Amino acid sequence: MSKKIHTEAVDQLFEAVLSLKTKEECYIFFEDVCTINELLSLSQRLEVAKMLRQKKTYLEISEKTGASTATISRVNRSLIYGNDGYELVFERIGEAENRK
Repeated sequence: MSKKIHTEAVDQLFEAVLSLKTKEECYIFFEDVCTINELLSLSQRLEVAKMLRQKKTYLEISEKTGASTATISRVNRSLIYGNDGYELVFERIGEAENRK
């Protein structure tokens, strides 16, 4: 059930994201592009991935984030079988936090 995501439109979206320079620019752009619920869902998934990496239980994750077990399971599958995108981001976030 994979959809082809490598399209010109997706390339343009990623170029737009890569052009952003500050967190404030990200807020401005993403508030225009996403609904509040979409943005909150994306940030929730990132928090779920972080907690899964910390070996938290589904119950702990659900209680803290409000994520459904289906969402937690989906994120867990991405961590195990995905393209390591979460790992890439967490590694870079960790490097940035270590420089502070």
